[in-house]
Amino acid sequence: MRATGTIRSKSGYQKLKDFVWKPRYLIEKARENIGNNISQTLLDKPFSGVIRALVVGDDSQIAASDWNVYLRTGTSHLVSISGLHITMLAGLAFGIIAFIWRRLPVLVMRMPTRQAATIGAAVIAIVYACLAGLSVPTQRTLLMLLTFAAAMLLGKKLPISRVLAIALLVVVLIDPWSVSAPGFWLSFGAIALIAYVSVGRINTGSWLYSAMNTQWAVTLGMLPMLILMFGQASIVSPLANAFAIPIISLLVVPLAILGALLPFDFILQFAHWILQICMHGLEYLAAFQPWQQAAPPVWTLLLAMFGVLLVLLPRGIPQRWLGLILLLPLFFVNVDRPNLGEMKVAVLDVGQGLSVVIQTKNRALLYDAGPRYSAQSDAGSKIIIPFLRGEGIAKLDGLVVSHNDVDHSGGVVSVLAQVPVAWLVSSFDIPQSLPKMPNQLTCFAGQKWTWDAVNFEVLYPSLLSYANLDLSDNNRSCVLKVTSQFGSILLTADIEKEAEAALLQSNSDGLTSDVLISPHHGSKTSSTPEFVQAVGAKHTIFTVGYLNRFKHPKPLIEKRYEESGAQLYRSDTAGALEIYFAKDSNVAIKAWRTLKPKYWHDKY
Repeated sequence: MRATGTIRSKSGYQKLKDFVWKPRYLIEKARENIGNNISQTLLDKPFSGVIRALVVGDDSQIAASDWNVYLRTGTSHLVSISGLHITMLAGLAFGIIAFIWRRLPVLVMRMPTRQAATIGAAVIAIVYACLAGLSVPTQRTLLMLLTFAAAMLLGKKLPISRVLAIALLVVVLIDPWSVSAPGFWLSFGAIALIAYVSVGRINTGSWLYSAMNTQWAVTLGMLPMLILMFGQASIVSPLANAFAIPIISLLVVPLAILGALLPFDFILQFAHWILQICMHGLEYLAAFQPWQQAAPPVWTLLLAMFGVLLVLLPRGIPQRWLGLILLLPLFFVNVDRPNLGEMKVAVLDVGQGLSVVIQTKNRALLYDAGPRYSAQSDAGSKIIIPFLRGEGIAKLDGLVVSHNDVDHSGGVVSVLAQVPVAWLVSSFDIPQSLPKMPNQLTCFAGQKWTWDAVNFEVLYPSLLSYANLDLSDNNRSCVLKVTSQFGSILLTADIEKEAEAALLQSNSDGLTSDVLISPHHGSKTSSTPEFVQAVGAKHTIFTVGYLNRFKHPKPLIEKRYEESGAQLYRSDTAGALEIYFAKDSNVAIKAWRTLKPKYWHDKY
């Protein structure tokens, strides 16, 4: 997603035309009609959204629970327009055209079978890519296929490595930013591995042995990259893909496309029936937890990749098994944890919202879960879960949801679905849509606990405040103070002037903290002079979205904190902030964009 926009005015709209005759709009109109036809035909079917995604590339109707199944089984690539589907469909078209062409002498005399089948397969790939909306991953796969097709049509006996290198060059020239996407490395890596174990080998055995060998090579070869990029790998992925790939790519996808293009509803119904059977198997395998660990150092990745190449050498080469030893450092990662009495706090960059992870020696707490970006995307799945995996945090010992605003609670569903949580504390009634937990508590002043010599205390709201029905959600925010032996931090969520006044009245001496997460993102409704003075923070952090429409933080509020002597940080320019409360440094703050600068970071 490169840009977003918001329509401010709510009146005066006028439709100029129902349709504009441009090639791209024709494609989009066709995709819309086909997608609507699928939804209407499979209206009451549980996996109609998956069929729609496989045909027109619209995955917005796939249920979150189904996505979780695909993630756990390592089959997410099968429920979107992936390179696998385009390649399989093009290969299927190549085989069918070649089978028919070579049996008609008239056609063979006009064009060789191989050339005709290659052109036909390329046309089918282009049509399917257009039908799928020509997303960036789809374009990447299409360019790779067309490069291979061009090499075949030119009759050049190029080695597979050179063709792959040309395809990579074409993709990077057209979309230089593709190198920053995990799919880029996974796509080219998988193809390179398949070529490594199949091209130039003798006595490859039956097709079944070749398929199993290919699956083994891709599973083993992708393991280091999956661990590095995502911090997890599905242990059931080989088995899940072994039956899901042929079922979905060779049966469901072609039948779904035929059913969507032809006026025969039973074809779509049949495709859904096959998919439903496949899903039963995937749901069973999804019960097995994936392997998770902290992000390994880069040197372990390089060592593991060399080990993979060694293991996948042809049979007959001695001591290939030694490559497995080179894989071991990848799984023995020494996670850097705070010492007793210390803590590490990460203020994540979730845009206009808030999410803070607090780690002690043996425990971890999440305060707020960031915003929800859309029905299928939130900070929980896109930012918080990857961060927890990278840190080696397999479970949360506590989760505090300050209040019910979507920029603070939007990612809770994803977090609860993918990470074990011991207990949850909130200042509002938990919606029925959230997974049920045995320990769901109401947040109120006076709650205290100690983890690894680090003290946690809820300062607000009081139990009596819940009886005040006029109190806003913001002013019911759960305020948490965390105190280590080397400094303290105050988490205030979205409290406003009324809540600040109540805090000053009930606990003015207990507000003093070294680090303050500015109330309500630096809004004018918060951070009164009395509150700022009472806290006396040396460091103040504004968690704000880049160019947010609220213009947070307000210049007046920034000036107020500057005059108090605080050093200011903004998540929109600094990125995520890691705060170390440790013996050697007391309070040390590191900005992610300082540690990992990119040329596109705007310092405005």
